[in-house]
Amino acid sequence: MIKTDIVIIGAGIMGLAVARELHHRHPGLRIILLEKEDTFGHHASGRNSGILHAGFYYAPDSLKAKFTVEGNRLLTEYCLQHNLSINRCGKLVVAKDEEELKGIYELKNRGDKNGVHLQLIDELELSQLDPNAKTHCKAIYSPTTSVVNPKEVLSQIATGFNNSVSILYNEKFIQRKDAHSIVTNKNTIQYKHLINCAGLYADKIGHQYGVGKHYALIPFKGLYLEYKDRNLIQKHIYPVPNLKNPFLGVHFTKMADGRVKIGPTAIPALWRENYQGLSRFNLGEFIEIFRYETKLFLRNSFNFRDLAFTEIKKYYKKYFIKQAAHLVKKLEEDKFGDYLTPGIRAQLLDTRTMKLEMDFVVEQEDTSTHVLNAVSPAFTSSFSFGKCIADKAERVMKM
Repeated sequence: MIKTDIVIIGAGIMGLAVARELHHRHPGLRIILLEKEDTFGHHASGRNSGILHAGFYYAPDSLKAKFTVEGNRLLTEYCLQHNLSINRCGKLVVAKDEEELKGIYELKNRGDKNGVHLQLIDELELSQLDPNAKTHCKAIYSPTTSVVNPKEVLSQIATGFNNSVSILYNEKFIQRKDAHSIVTNKNTIQYKHLINCAGLYADKIGHQYGVGKHYALIPFKGLYLEYKDRNLIQKHIYPVPNLKNPFLGVHFTKMADGRVKIGPTAIPALWRENYQGLSRFNLGEFIEIFRYETKLFLRNSFNFRDLAFTEIKKYYKKYFIKQAAHLVKKLEEDKFGDYLTPGIRAQLLDTRTMKLEMDFVVEQEDTSTHVLNAVSPAFTSSFSFGKCIADKAERVMKM
């Protein structure tokens, strides 16, 4: 039996950020982070693009809008304070036609309401910021969008605790034993409060505590291709997204070290850790997810049918490249390398409405807090989101 004050499931960015916040507030609080892999950030966090979003995509009344604006500032300050890699190159959002121009104005409007510094620029101003970027009439320039090395950030947080915080690796949550204890593959752990930051498995753990019963996680695979010329672009270049779904479309990213890549895809995956081939295949997950995806396909919820067809075609490299080609004036197809390390986006589905949850979702019961939907921009939002989770835990624990 191991005893602790707080147990946090998952040592990705959210688990680490929550532990960091609680540790700062209560240095003597005993905290254990459980991580089923042999290192932190093995899944979504360590495979993240590293973009620190500015916060202008999101509806003004959303948690995403609130946490992203503050989170961008906090994480930027953290990287500068600890001399971590950060490329503060800024981002451009460009339009390809008159219809997408409406989206440019909508994004500018959201940014203004969210308190984000944005510039609405014309084609001449765009060419001065990035000579290779291409737009129709207008574009948005976001100077506060930057990019970091996710693994550097995770490592800095994970190594910054004292002895009151422990990370137990290769320690997998198995089941809830009672209101104040759980069973792992190695131990029984007794706690005062549990915080579920399990990412791809947050819903499954939540269900054992009676929360989020009408939610299920649907995995989407994100692939990137590297471009072998760092001088192709000067800024991140994004298309106008479809604001009715949570994906931002294939775009150009200028990485923290100056390299360039395009992506990501949002290919419906068939099990939760469906990174490559049959690796980590799980029959039960396959049956459950295939059933949900079949329903989505037949009902065409949130235009899932077209999304699935379009995204699956991105396995074909030429088609994938074509999705980004309209964002720039010049592009050489033969300068693209292989696919980079894939990631899986854990997207929460409301099984009552068969719609994807667009915002962060957190639910609680007497002895636990569950981060059920920590989708993009959760990495950017992690420090501010972590404050919110710490607040909720403190209220329940009456600290």
